[in-house]
Amino acid sequence: MDFISTKDRTRIARAISSAEKKTSGEILAVVAASSDDYVFLPIMWAALVALGVPLIFLFFVTWPAAHVYALQLAVFAVLALVVQWWPLRMALVPGAVKRARAHRHAMEQFLAHNLHTTKGRTGVLIFVSEAEHFAEVIADEGIYKKVSPEVWDEAVTGLTADIARGKVADGFVGAIEVCGSVLAKHFPPSSRNRNELPNHLIVLE
Repeated sequence: MDFISTKDRTRIARAISSAEKKTSGEILAVVAASSDDYVFLPIMWAALVALGVPLIFLFFVTWPAAHVYALQLAVFAVLALVVQWWPLRMALVPGAVKRARAHRHAMEQFLAHNLHTTKGRTGVLIFVSEAEHFAEVIADEGIYKKVSPEVWDEAVTGLTADIARGKVADGFVGAIEVCGSVLAKHFPPSSRNRNELPNHLIVLE
């Protein structure tokens, strides 16, 4: 993924290791190229445009129905190919849909990597989905009992701001430091501070 370099991944892994030395909590960082392929909605737009073709001929041109139908199919086929271009496909998807899909993907990653099974339920996921320009911090039940969800806003705000400037590693490192500081305050390291989750950045192509 061009979005983040090998050097950046190393910085992020070191930041996680450093943060986790000060807490019994666990931090997992995940970045995804996108959270969906978004095939359905662009195809729907192509179908709607194709469905509108007969209206033009109904009022302005007298063509046999078979010719109009053939043109309708041709319009749909061309548009269905055009919307496969990724930037256009993403532009046709409403922002609310992209945010919902990215949030769902974040929740899936939280469960897939077993953050909900850590000792004390103190796992934190820092999730970024590149295509949707989406970032989220998800904390497990044990943390929510002591830390308000609004506390994570600082981490998300800094993360998204740095990513917008093209400083992805800085964004992740800053978010990790914020999360690590919160965890250290409420969940100090124990005598058996076992590392339950990988410290490296997980990249989903």
